[in-house]
Amino acid sequence: MKFIYEKFDLLKLLKQGMFDNLQSLFSMLLMKLAGDVDEALHVMEALQNEGYIDDNIDLQDFQDLLEEKKIIQRDPLSDGYRLSHLGNFKLREHAFEEIFAKLKRGRVGEHVLEEAGGSPELSSEKRPYHFGDEPRSIDYLASMLNTVRREASLDLMMNEDDLEVYESDRTSDLAVSLLIDISHSMVLYGEDRITPAKKLALALTHYIKTRFPKDDLSIVLFGDTAQEIHSADLMKLSAGPYHTNTQMGLRKARQILLQKKQVNKQIIMITDGKPSIIKLNDGSYYKNPFGLDPKIVNRTLNEAILCRKRSIPITTFMIANDPSLIDFVHKLTKVNCGKAFYCDIDNLESFVIENFMNNRKSRLY
Repeated sequence: MKFIYEKFDLLKLLKQGMFDNLQSLFSMLLMKLAGDVDEALHVMEALQNEGYIDDNIDLQDFQDLLEEKKIIQRDPLSDGYRLSHLGNFKLREHAFEEIFAKLKRGRVGEHVLEEAGGSPELSSEKRPYHFGDEPRSIDYLASMLNTVRREASLDLMMNEDDLEVYESDRTSDLAVSLLIDISHSMVLYGEDRITPAKKLALALTHYIKTRFPKDDLSIVLFGDTAQEIHSADLMKLSAGPYHTNTQMGLRKARQILLQKKQVNKQIIMITDGKPSIIKLNDGSYYKNPFGLDPKIVNRTLNEAILCRKRSIPITTFMIANDPSLIDFVHKLTKVNCGKAFYCDIDNLESFVIENFMNNRKSRLY
């Protein structure tokens, strides 16, 4: 195998560093602005005019580079720009890397069942290498052949894309439904709780798609009603003037999971509000804006019981410290035999991702 060394180019390194910093700011603005590329670029110009971005930085060059790298593209329905498929991927990747940097160093993300015996047996099925795969699972012969085919030579200039790995017979495929509260309380009192939830959804999507391609992640939003959204629409996610229909959110997640082929299923719910509305059998809605109405609570707890009966545990991450809400979540967790965690918006994303990774080591649902 050959290694090619090039002269160290400090200017090139500084330019790349500047681009990375601008892209981080651009990504953060996209989170805040529901994926509006034109508005994000406009805000960056305003920040430069106010002195927050160096005057020597040419933002037009940055915009041209985003277009050249195919991160943004012209929107045929307007005169502006929109995120490309690659741009959406890069945004998910950036969200995960930012969260991953906060996690404890060590062996995270294991995806095996806790069984007695030796190491997982490798199957004959193979797939492309993903970051974090064990070296012992690499098919070196097939990887070298991929290099030869790509290079059309025997120089063996191997790169990561050439690597293939064997699947493990003891990996546990999982279907996850991420349930996000978009009720008014998620933006109440000046606290932005929806942006961390959006960032978490992007990161979790990237993590599952790249690390566990056989897993399935669905994303469900619940306010007055509940709806499933595609990962490509995550940037448009926003909280609205809604009540909190936890019952319908759990029902929608359960119905989606029951259609999945994975044996193991799980609901991850992020909420900060009390359930305050339910849909009745006749199709009408019963609401109590003050929350914790016995009729609403009992219907919601019944839904948690139905999830338990179908072996779907609920892990609730609560970003509020209201004693009455804590009591409700405790009851929901008890009847479902699930888990509950209490965290704040500053550590929500890394806390959920780390818990998700650690749970993969030991739980078979």
